[in-house]
Amino acid sequence: MKSDENFKKTKAGVFIIESLEFEDEASPTEGQILQGILQMSGMPCEYFYVRSQVEFEHFIDVFADSDYRFLHISCHGNQNSIALTLGNITHEELGFILEDKLIGRRLFMSACAAVNSRLSKHLFPKSGCNSLVGPNESIGMKDVAIFWASFYHLMFKANNKAMKKNDLIANLDVLAKLYEIPVKYFKKSTKKPFFSEEKLMYGSPKPNTTDIEIE
Repeated sequence: MKSDENFKKTKAGVFIIESLEFEDEASPTEGQILQGILQMSGMPCEYFYVRSQVEFEHFIDVFADSDYRFLHISCHGNQNSIALTLGNITHEELGFILEDKLIGRRLFMSACAAVNSRLSKHLFPKSGCNSLVGPNESIGMKDVAIFWASFYHLMFKANNKAMKKNDLIANLDVLAKLYEIPVKYFKKSTKKPFFSEEKLMYGSPKPNTTDIEIE
């Protein structure tokens, strides 16, 4: 893995890669909805739809060469892999695909049950990413689309130049409780296995209005 000295100068923008089943493509997708909301809010974003692993790897390389800081992958998934339209990618394979591609960047995965310690063990030692966030159980597409739109809106409202750890934890905690979505947040560590898990309180009662004050 490359040294952290090789950080690429990036901007606070969201690079979206999406891949779904054929029947999902007939309706507005999570990635398309998210792109529209980000554009409406004036937030830098790019959106690409892929079907195969070859296309997926191509746009991962496009992201790595870009100046975007946040990678958002939207697809189906399970505890061991993510699903593309035309095949699956195991967590181990994804770790190799993302090797050296996320140094100084953050990965947000909207893939049911895919964000877990198994993925983290393959991701963090190779990719160099700062953090991994996403659901660790099955969730509905409508719910997760609203969750991510709210998340990016709050994060960019708090700071349109960077995502700070305290803002990440606070907003994830609030939104996970508000929408009742189980979310995992893993961050980079200098000690093996090179990541640690931040505990979110999504199992606690829904927030009241004072909980969602961010200023």
